[in-house]
Amino acid sequence: MGRVRVGLMYLTSLANKYECADFINGDPSWFMHQVEGDSNKEILAFIASSLSYGSRKQFLPKIESLMINGDYAKWLKNRDYEKIVPHTDECFYRLYTKAMMNDFLNALAQMIEQYGSMRGFIMSIKNPDKKLSALDAIKALTAWFASHGSTGVIPKDATSSCKRVCMFLRWMVRDNSPVDLGLWSDLIDKSTLIIPMDTHVLQEATKLGLITSKCTSMNAALKLTKKLREIWPDDPVKGDFTLFGLGVDR
Repeated sequence: MGRVRVGLMYLTSLANKYECADFINGDPSWFMHQVEGDSNKEILAFIASSLSYGSRKQFLPKIESLMINGDYAKWLKNRDYEKIVPHTDECFYRLYTKAMMNDFLNALAQMIEQYGSMRGFIMSIKNPDKKLSALDAIKALTAWFASHGSTGVIPKDATSSCKRVCMFLRWMVRDNSPVDLGLWSDLIDKSTLIIPMDTHVLQEATKLGLITSKCTSMNAALKLTKKLREIWPDDPVKGDFTLFGLGVDR
C-alpha cells in the first residue's frame, strides 16, 4: 500500500476526533458562537478569521478587544471602532497597524451599508440558478477590499493561499458541524471549499505525502484540496481538522 494511500486512511480515522464541540475552546471560531443573529455571526467571524495568524495567545485578545454586546452592523455604521483602532500608524497586531485595521473595518462597513449583510454581498455575485464556488467567493471578497481602500489585512487577490478567507468560508459554508456555522450552505457549494493553507498545514500535508509543494500558495492549496476530495468528495475541508490536530498532538 502506497504512502499516499496510508496517509489518506490515516486522515479518515482522525477527522471525527478533532471535529467536535471541544475544538472551539481556544480556537478563533469560538467568537462567532458567542453572538446572536446571523449577520452578527458573519461579521465577527470575518473579523476573527482576518486576525488569526501567529500566536493564539497574542491574536485571541486582539479579537476579543473588538467584541461588543449589540449590533455589529450598527457598530460599523457609526464607526464606533474608531475608539479602538483610530487611523494611526501605531501597531495593532504584528504587521497590522491601527490604520490598516481602520481601513479594513471601513471597507467592511461599506459592504454592510450597501448590501445589508455579508450574505447579501455574496448573494449579489451568485448566479440565481446554481451555487457559487468558493474560489469565486474568494475572488469577490479580495476584490471588494482591494477596491475599497483596504490593503494588507485581506489579500489583494486570490494568488496567495488566502488562508484566513478560506477559513472564514469554511465556517460559513460547512453545515452539520459542531464547529462551523453553515449559514451559507445554500449559497456556496461545500465541495468547492479550499483548505485554509498556512506553513503548518503545508508541513503536515507534506509529511503525509499528500503534496510536494514547497511554499504556500493558492495553487498548493488547490492541489491539497483535490487530494482531500479523494476522501471527502463532497466535503474536502473536513481534513482541515485533522491536519491541524496532528501538529497539536505531536
